[in-house]
Amino acid sequence: ALTSEKERKIRMVQLRTVSKREKILFPVVLLLLVALLLPDAAPLLGMFCFGNLMRESGVVERLSDTVQNGLINIVTIFLGLSVGAKLVADKFLQPQTLGILLLGVIAFGIGTAAGVLMAKLLNLCSKNKINPLIGSAGVSAVPMAARVSNKVGLASDPQNFLLMHAMGPNVAGVIGSAIAAGVMLKYVLAM
Repeated sequence: ALTSEKERKIRMVQLRTVSKREKILFPVVLLLLVALLLPDAAPLLGMFCFGNLMRESGVVERLSDTVQNGLINIVTIFLGLSVGAKLVADKFLQPQTLGILLLGVIAFGIGTAAGVLMAKLLNLCSKNKINPLIGSAGVSAVPMAARVSNKVGLASDPQNFLLMHAMGPNVAGVIGSAIAAGVMLKYVLAM
């Protein structure tokens, strides 16, 4: 509803190749900046940066492979089990909890719409047009938001591959969410 058929068919220029040095420096510089400016968000973002550094450096290949595959699945299962074990129906199904879930859905919708509208705004002053669908990937649902943007783009033009373009805003959404969570933790713990 926010994009026209013509906008969904915008083909973006091929991305440049990112050097190995840039891939290694990105998590290091990001973590240093966050640690200096928002120390409360550093532990949360630190794990993201550490995993990225392990994968991109290529030095700890086995460890990186284990973290990306087996360990993440085990941690997800144990996290689900531990939260589920503590979850009691009469404590969960309360108006406050349902309100939080509703706020989450609303925030997700606003984030998606704002990303599309921001891409449309950038198209007004950019010589290289941006497909507004990649703006919808600017939420921290990795990689599903980028895949949905790509799928909608392919439905309009079967040769318009947006996945790699959409992953940029998608990862930015993760970083932004982690920083926002760190800021919120700071204020909650200060109460």
